[in-house]
Amino acid sequence: MTVQQPTQKPHNPCFSSGPCAKRPGWSLEAVASHFLAGRSHRSAPAKAQLQELIDLHRELLSIPDDYRIGIVPASDTGAVEMAMWGMLGARGVDCFAWESFSQAWMADVTNHLKLDDVRTFNAPYGEIADLNAYDGTRDAVFAWNGTTAGVVVPNGDWIPSDREGLTICDATSAVFAYDMPWDKLDVVTWSWQKVLGSEAGHGMIVLSPRAVERLETYKPDNRPLPKIFRMAKKGQIVEGIFKGLTINTPSMLAVADVMDALGWVKSIGGVPKIKERSMASYNAIKAWVEQSDWATFIAEDEAVRSRTSICVIVNDPWFLESYAEDDRAAFVKGFLKELDKLEVGYDLAMHRDAPAGIRIWCGATVEPTDVEALLPWLDWAYAKAKTEAQQAKAA
Repeated sequence: MTVQQPTQKPHNPCFSSGPCAKRPGWSLEAVASHFLAGRSHRSAPAKAQLQELIDLHRELLSIPDDYRIGIVPASDTGAVEMAMWGMLGARGVDCFAWESFSQAWMADVTNHLKLDDVRTFNAPYGEIADLNAYDGTRDAVFAWNGTTAGVVVPNGDWIPSDREGLTICDATSAVFAYDMPWDKLDVVTWSWQKVLGSEAGHGMIVLSPRAVERLETYKPDNRPLPKIFRMAKKGQIVEGIFKGLTINTPSMLAVADVMDALGWVKSIGGVPKIKERSMASYNAIKAWVEQSDWATFIAEDEAVRSRTSICVIVNDPWFLESYAEDDRAAFVKGFLKELDKLEVGYDLAMHRDAPAGIRIWCGATVEPTDVEALLPWLDWAYAKAKTEAQQAKAA
């Protein structure tokens, strides 16, 4: 198996699924123009900037006017946790999981919150849990896009409009890449580090009026809440959280960076345009997979296949016969390391909990032309590693 080494490299070799590639044309100088260096986050200019950040999210994502939007600590993880710890327990809970992060939320609900009435729905990597099993009288916890499995929720049709329970959705690698059915979602969380390509450490949380009602009417028994989880006080929502008065001190440099990213999204035509960029990258990989004799998508069903966190596994019979499952990751990481050394593609290995394979982030900040340039290098690196392994065995 001989493949000639390509000559054209991606302009930007950053394909990590988080933190993700910066927007095209990004620079520290551009970020500095938004940076309120040395100012208190409680100062009038900083509060105005944080409110503007919230307003831009509402505008670009078409979030309903009666939904509250807040900036919270600890990235998407913190946002999901504060929702679960502050709201769950009033009703039974249905948890849906098909990759590592949704499995983590399921573990929190069952092992740490230790709720009595929990139903769990699991699916292996590459498949999606039975969403139609959701009972609208209960609360639901799920991820919209499975970042480590390359699997995405196809739509919100499975969520009843007249539901009685709340839907809590981790949408960290979906927001800005998919149309979110806000009327079907009561709590939506994400971080700036994904499709916006900004910095981690800060989370966004969106609450429907029904979620606000839950916070104001339900107090979990014997469940202490750390300060960074508290969204209600004395039976009232803490409105300041949703007006730029953050629970703790945010990094104003990270705020400046995401303001730059949001400005870029708006300047190129908003969410429709950045969705087009993700789709172009996905289509390039789809065409490559269709002609490949060694790689395929982990998600066989295109209806649930992610177009942001694209996960590919090796299906070459030689590879599957030569390596036990526990040894496959080392082989894949080996040829991906070659691309890292050549500055062709960084951080391309699948998540440590996932099957051995390649994960290519194709959020909007990644140039589709860079994805196209990467693919011949994957063919070359795999062919080289296979030839070397065969020669070593023959010797």
